[in-house]
Amino acid sequence: MKCVVILSGGPDSVTVAYWAKNRGYDIHAITFDYGQIARKEIQHAVEIARELGVSHKIVDISALSEIYEGVTSLTDEDIPITEGFSQPIIVPFRNGVFMAVAVAYASSIGAESVLYGAQGSDEANYPDCRMEFYKAFQEAARLGTEQDITVDAPFNGMRKSEMLKEGAKLGVPYQLTWSCYRNGALHCGVCEACKNRRSAFEESGIPDPSKYMN
Repeated sequence: MKCVVILSGGPDSVTVAYWAKNRGYDIHAITFDYGQIARKEIQHAVEIARELGVSHKIVDISALSEIYEGVTSLTDEDIPITEGFSQPIIVPFRNGVFMAVAVAYASSIGAESVLYGAQGSDEANYPDCRMEFYKAFQEAARLGTEQDITVDAPFNGMRKSEMLKEGAKLGVPYQLTWSCYRNGALHCGVCEACKNRRSAFEESGIPDPSKYMN
């Protein structure tokens, strides 16, 4: 079995990669440079791919930051990064863009599946993390390639804390993952992503291996 894993370097996508490894998939990881402020997540994705010993491609679509100018704080430094969820945290259709490229890659290498890290804690705020979205995308992928490609999020419907528990059983090196929306030497500890990470680890009962500035 061959799969493409969209690997951001964060705990969600990394847990999916280890889930796929545990099930015997031949993993082809793909990471996107979409002009994000948090460049460190790309570095962490490289470390994870090396740790897994899998094929890894970094695709430069950084020109998207021009499309997102004035729209999202994840690419535009003039927009404040908030401590709680806010509209500027959303990167419009980001997962859709990633999936389109990942499907093209899967079709090119004969992979049966495209996997990504959507999980239940994100469903309320992020429409491209919902099952109805990625199953509709699966149908589009099959129509567009005439191949039986599956698009899936193995932890859909599962809380982030529950996913972390599953990842711990799989031996996921969470110390190598990056969640922060900023690009500091350490996780900032105060952005929405850092707060979600902290609360999920606390809820899971698993020690958070990250160091935070605040």
